[in-house]
Amino acid sequence: MRDFSGDHRWLSINTATVRRQRGQDWPLLQILDACAARGIRAVAPWRDQVAAAGLQATARTLRAHGIALSGYCRGGMFTDADAAEQNLRALDEACALGAPCLVLVVGALPGALAGRAQHKDIAAARAGVHDGIAALLEQARQRGMPLAIEPLHPMYAADRACINTLEQALDVCDALDPARSGALGVAVDVYHVWWDPKLQQQIARAGRERLLAFHVCDWLTPTRDLLNDRGMMGDGVIDIPRIRGWVEGAGYAGFSEVEIFSTQDWWQRDGGAVLDTCIARHRSAV
Repeated sequence: MRDFSGDHRWLSINTATVRRQRGQDWPLLQILDACAARGIRAVAPWRDQVAAAGLQATARTLRAHGIALSGYCRGGMFTDADAAEQNLRALDEACALGAPCLVLVVGALPGALAGRAQHKDIAAARAGVHDGIAALLEQARQRGMPLAIEPLHPMYAADRACINTLEQALDVCDALDPARSGALGVAVDVYHVWWDPKLQQQIARAGRERLLAFHVCDWLTPTRDLLNDRGMMGDGVIDIPRIRGWVEGAGYAGFSEVEIFSTQDWWQRDGGAVLDTCIARHRSAV
């Protein structure tokens, strides 16, 4: 396993981690400036942040700073009415920014995220997700943009993602890309999968070809908000180094991407101080 204690060359910042500091949005281009000033070599921006900054301005700033992407957030939501159109746009944006993959949060029961689920058939939702990924995969292959399915914790099965284990995600990968071509894989986010008794086995099953992204944060006890109370690495109960060891043992050699949603804590702090803490914890707790 790589030694992260001496530097942070393999740290990436998911820009949601510092998207809204002390009650105000921190503009994406300023986030990129702050990352560059700290020697952070990679980020994973969100589509809404890129839209606010401008796609071309974002691409220019990334190039000027020599910052790479560890992923692009996000495509998916295949059960939404406008999913096909939005996902094609997301693919093109990912290509323009030079992303290594488009991360997919796949969606769940139609209408549930807005509080009005149209039905209760989660099997049908999963079938729709399968078909949506299959259709998008053809477009992604044409563009040379890998798709990374991100399984989400079962607490999100109704509204955000009906693919909830790494095993489920890999089943879809094997069905749609049996040749393991690199066009379809997974994003392993420790917040969502740390509890899974099959995790080590499924990471080994994924192998280098399927492991496209690795996200880190921590699970707090108690968790005050199931969406927006993620912990900084080292503050919770996830054995992050153990999971990273499994991921790297399976062949992953990319960035560890810090992705923290934290309305009550980290989003209340100075953004630069949050980045400095991410650097320190990446060295000591990842």
